[in-house]
Amino acid sequence: MRKRHPKASDLTEPSSSSKETDASSDKDALDKEVQADVKRSGKVWLSVLILITYSSWFVYNYQLGNLPKPLTAKQAGKRGFSEIEAIKHVKALTQFGPHPVSSDALVHALEYVLAEVEKVKETAHWEVDVNVDFFESKFGVNRLVGGLFKGKSLVYSDISHIVLRILPKYESDAGDNAILVSSHIDTVFTTGGAGDCSSCVAVMLELARSASQSAHGFKNSIIFLFNTGEEEGLNGAHSFITQHPWSSTVRLAIDLEAMGTGGKSSIFQAGPSPWAIENFALAAKYPSGQIIGQDLFTSGIIKSATDFQVYKEVAGLSGLDFAFADNTAVYHTKNDKIELIKPGSLQHLGENMLAFLLRVASSSDLPKDKTLQGEERSNPDSAVYFDVLGKYMIVYRQSLATMLYVSVIMQSILIWVLSVFMGGYPAVVSLILSCLSIILSWIFSVAFSVAVAFILPWISSSPVPFASNPWMVVGLFVSPAILGSISGQHVAFIFLRKKSSNRNSNKMQVSPRLRDNLARLEAERWLFKSGFIQWLVLLALGTYYKLGSTYLALVWLVPPAFAYGLLEATLSPIRLPKPLKLATLLISLAVPILVSSGSFIQLTGTMIGMLIRFDSNPGVTPEWLGSALIAVAIATFISLSMVYLLAYIHLSGAKKSIVTALCIITALSLALVSSGVLPAFTEDTARAVNVVHVVDTSGQDQVAFISLFSNTPGNLNMEAEQIKEGFRCGRENKIDFVSFEAKYNCVTKKDAEVGWDKHDIPVLRVINDKEREGGRVIAVSMDTGGSSRWTLRIDMDEIEDFTMQVGEEEEEELMIERGEKSSNEEGWHQIQFAGGKKAPTSFVLKLYKEEEVSDDKKKQRPLLKLRTDLNRRTPQVQRVLERLPPFCTMFGKSTSPFTLAFLASLPYTK
Repeated sequence: MRKRHPKASDLTEPSSSSKETDASSDKDALDKEVQADVKRSGKVWLSVLILITYSSWFVYNYQLGNLPKPLTAKQAGKRGFSEIEAIKHVKALTQFGPHPVSSDALVHALEYVLAEVEKVKETAHWEVDVNVDFFESKFGVNRLVGGLFKGKSLVYSDISHIVLRILPKYESDAGDNAILVSSHIDTVFTTGGAGDCSSCVAVMLELARSASQSAHGFKNSIIFLFNTGEEEGLNGAHSFITQHPWSSTVRLAIDLEAMGTGGKSSIFQAGPSPWAIENFALAAKYPSGQIIGQDLFTSGIIKSATDFQVYKEVAGLSGLDFAFADNTAVYHTKNDKIELIKPGSLQHLGENMLAFLLRVASSSDLPKDKTLQGEERSNPDSAVYFDVLGKYMIVYRQSLATMLYVSVIMQSILIWVLSVFMGGYPAVVSLILSCLSIILSWIFSVAFSVAVAFILPWISSSPVPFASNPWMVVGLFVSPAILGSISGQHVAFIFLRKKSSNRNSNKMQVSPRLRDNLARLEAERWLFKSGFIQWLVLLALGTYYKLGSTYLALVWLVPPAFAYGLLEATLSPIRLPKPLKLATLLISLAVPILVSSGSFIQLTGTMIGMLIRFDSNPGVTPEWLGSALIAVAIATFISLSMVYLLAYIHLSGAKKSIVTALCIITALSLALVSSGVLPAFTEDTARAVNVVHVVDTSGQDQVAFISLFSNTPGNLNMEAEQIKEGFRCGRENKIDFVSFEAKYNCVTKKDAEVGWDKHDIPVLRVINDKEREGGRVIAVSMDTGGSSRWTLRIDMDEIEDFTMQVGEEEEEELMIERGEKSSNEEGWHQIQFAGGKKAPTSFVLKLYKEEEVSDDKKKQRPLLKLRTDLNRRTPQVQRVLERLPPFCTMFGKSTSPFTLAFLASLPYTK
């Protein structure tokens, strides 16, 4: 028979001699019972902790590592998707080696894709039309209003694409309504690009083959765009949208990308219209996508851009953007190899895309009017989306989400107001102390983990020693973050316990030990309820700013509140508090772990991989900053997700053991880093560096030297010592590469041997200078030394407007309106040019000055700065590259210099 807990009124009745004896006996019995209940078993708590940790890891692996079996051509059939066939295309494309714009290798890659597309045309179903177009773009300018290329003019010329259109023969309107599927053939100059983006091109070729067998039942057409120039500033997508006649028929855009090699290709951008993501959720066999990635990408935290930005901004299209994200550290490096593509990766993307394309190509309600889509873009009823275990995708409209969030917020506030009102002043104090526990938990957690980030540069040769061994962050950042969260909660626990003990002493005639135990139980409950407060605040903020990932706050608020109400809310103010049930904890965390643990772990891994290319301005940011950002992210996830779990630790017999274990794990991890047993970088996870042979023509005399710099945190002293080319390293070497300034460099002494012919060196010269009404016209001739890649920076404090003429004898002029100043440097505007083999190499730029400038201002900085890039290596550069340690890799990006760069400037003179 279960023993009833006495009420407080039972303990305060008027006493007689007999009643006093009974009361004393009851209080002793109650004291023993509460004392026994307060001592929660340490073994049980540890078992629960292990269960929750294992569950989180299981969800991550099942959600993101569970890939379908690759199919052969025979198994897939004519209308299916075969990864085995797609991999053959990846092998063929990577065998050409790096194939950037204007390279011979890119010509070969285009020839291969064109031949495969012709095969699709030859083998298509007899009721299907297949049109192939080898499209060579004209001169154009790509101006984007946001993202990585904001404030720049991306100029291009002579870039080639292959366009394939598949449509049914007997559907008259199919050609006027198309779904665009796009990716890029070109790579950066450092890699064969197995992931970025030969894998995407291979998937598109296999999708085209399959669609050509099914398109006789379509109501719409599918256009496959194999573009080039993406790595130079999304130029391929822009030239297709603005110059190709089929672009006017596109109603929906799908972009395939990679920021790693393989794994699940997930949706990380969708919209603005929710039509595409809603249909994808219904059609996909293995749906994968998280709107939290979209929120991070659009916020600018992830410094990257895809063709999808052009389709949204320039064409006003809606659609989906997919990306492979495994092994993010190999992105744009020599390690982007086919061997790292996990089996099943292409099968996953291919089957999802094929099912989606079959659905939308057969749909009669495909968006018809791009003008309408433009209106949706300005005021969209966007979609909130996320997948559960990679099997189900939840999609709902933002308007519905807002209504739901507001409803939950209002109900939660009402409940808190009522509980505080009923509890009176003591409840108000406890609520304030609960809020204090949240604040202290965050402060201590972030402080402890960031402290380790500060320590790492002092004890390790690299400030990111975990780059090649990501699991080390468990000891370096996770353990300190948990320790800090426990410490912050413990401080609040002491205050709550003391306040509850004082309150109970005034209400109840009980022994000091019983009073203390009751206070501890009540403090535990308030710590658990502090999690409600934390997630309620985040839910309110997310709703106010209309963040798609606000659903996470809802998931972490409602299930715990429901579990507490179901199992714990029978406790009334006049009854004694009881220990929280473990069942309450398990029910509380079941849904949140299922929905979010995979995303949290993946985001942490992606951030670690991104450290390889973190420091876009080498030497500007402190060495510890990259690790500190990882530490803050981990501490945030710990503080958010462990607020309920850690509430149980304060009454556990395992508390001291856990704190001791966390300290030992952190100490051992730091010792392991200090010993250097595990290298920060390996040949498979290499450090990103660049070697540039610079010719500086900005002064009266021409000088040349070799520059070595890295956008991975940390100095280059060790690498320079191993190369043995007489490098001197330091922050005083401020080499201006136009696109950014490398504040920390290792440079050789000024080299008398230039390394190339003088006619290759670019020339900037004034060819005329005449007055006009309201200002002065300056015509500048640029000879880029035979290079079809250059970046010109214009001092926009001096210039009102400018036009550019292609070639000194050409009649065609390109008007470039005065745009925003580049986001990375105040006062300058960048023109970034890239073109094919036939692209011009000499230009005339007409600059219109607003007013005269004082002599003092003239001396401060030049009017123009020019850099040209050639995809070739001088003997000096080749020698340095051969001596680079194997744990180094050159890093390629559209805004990074090649192995050869020229610097030139033009001060304004009358």
